[in-house]
Amino acid sequence: MAGATSSLILSPWQATLDHYNNKTKRFFVKGYPFPCHHSDPICHSFNIKRRVLPSSSSSSIFKDNHVVTHSSSSSDKLQTHFSMSGCGCSWIQDNSMLHYPATSNWTSKKCSALPTTKTVDVSSVSDLFEFICSGPLVDKIGITPEKVGQAIDKWLLYGSQLCRLFQLNELKLTIPQKARLYHYYIPVFVWCQDQIALHSSKFNDGDDVPPLVIGFSAPQGCGKTTLVFALDYLFKTTKMKSATISIDDFYLTAECQAKLREENPGNALLEYRGNAGSHDLPFSVETIEALTKLTKEGMKMKVPRYDKSAYSGRGDRADPTTWPEVEGPLKVILFEGWMLGFKPLPAEVVKAVDPQLEIVNKNLEAYYEAWDKYIDAWVVIKIKDPSYVYRWRLQAEIAMRQAGKAGMSDDEVNDFVSRYLPAYKAYLPTLYEEGPSGSEPERVLAIDIDEERNPILAT
Repeated sequence: MAGATSSLILSPWQATLDHYNNKTKRFFVKGYPFPCHHSDPICHSFNIKRRVLPSSSSSSIFKDNHVVTHSSSSSDKLQTHFSMSGCGCSWIQDNSMLHYPATSNWTSKKCSALPTTKTVDVSSVSDLFEFICSGPLVDKIGITPEKVGQAIDKWLLYGSQLCRLFQLNELKLTIPQKARLYHYYIPVFVWCQDQIALHSSKFNDGDDVPPLVIGFSAPQGCGKTTLVFALDYLFKTTKMKSATISIDDFYLTAECQAKLREENPGNALLEYRGNAGSHDLPFSVETIEALTKLTKEGMKMKVPRYDKSAYSGRGDRADPTTWPEVEGPLKVILFEGWMLGFKPLPAEVVKAVDPQLEIVNKNLEAYYEAWDKYIDAWVVIKIKDPSYVYRWRLQAEIAMRQAGKAGMSDDEVNDFVSRYLPAYKAYLPTLYEEGPSGSEPERVLAIDIDEERNPILAT
């Protein structure tokens, strides 16, 4: 094999795996070397032809496009997430794209290192390698073909775990599903792992290492909550303890929100929750600081949550008895919100956008000390047009109505989004140009997405 290829210019795929094979002396795939680890369940993933005997603890029935798992844990988490986020997740439901074939006409070899009860069409792993390397985030997060080749087993495992979480049939992923997993969620997870490693390297052996706080700043409806949901699941499946919080968790109580409304008569931006001024900042500080102290086994605390359905949709802080509990030692805190990282602007700038923003802009001055200063790494999801938010909110409400749940009418959606658009128009340009408040450029991952919520190359 080496003699056959030595006089040729190798593609990144060939060069990576040729180099890797020289080290590992593993088997060859379609004329290119590929490592196989018999101890890892990597061959359970991604359009791979296989035979797997169902386990006694959990079995699955594969439907046309989804897998229904009899084990209820991931299913319950998924239903809870979607019911709370109002996310239709069209990429999960999309049947319009062609499937990758479950079988292939290519000549392929079985992995002899695997148990004989399972077989794998390893040519599909070659497809996956090339697909991963074609993603819009690989250069941005420093993933080289060499790194992908060396860690392909982990990518396969992460993909399999996410298919389980989202109840997808990993043998029949659509193009949108495959892109969402391998071009978006897993690359961001790999980047987060690198940030955690960098954070931990700053401490000495034996030190109590506080969890890294990663902020996710992204417009409403763009899929940030689902992204964080997926990342949290991957951290837990890789034995890294994590906690998730949202700026929503720190909204004022219903009583205090009513008082804010009375103190700002006629200001539609402060009539309901959402904009700067409608959050309990001391409560935010108390919560974040308590979470960062969960550095030892056995340390626990309950994380606050907000009930948006209370008081006919006006919302209130959820009953503390319903708050989820997290246990240390935490490795990472995933903190997400639509206005994380916004910076106050000169009064004349915000007044030109909307005079009602002037008091909101003044309120924003206190937010760096309450939120942003605790965040060490950032994921900023960027959109081309803030009007995308209206379409995304409308999609979510339609999905809720179709599911038999109470949802806003089209006019109500328009009214709801209109209370956020002035802030988007005022603050997003600075966020995109300068980065979040107090951030270090090398620790900010900026992700441009299109109207379908898919990552794209920045233009």
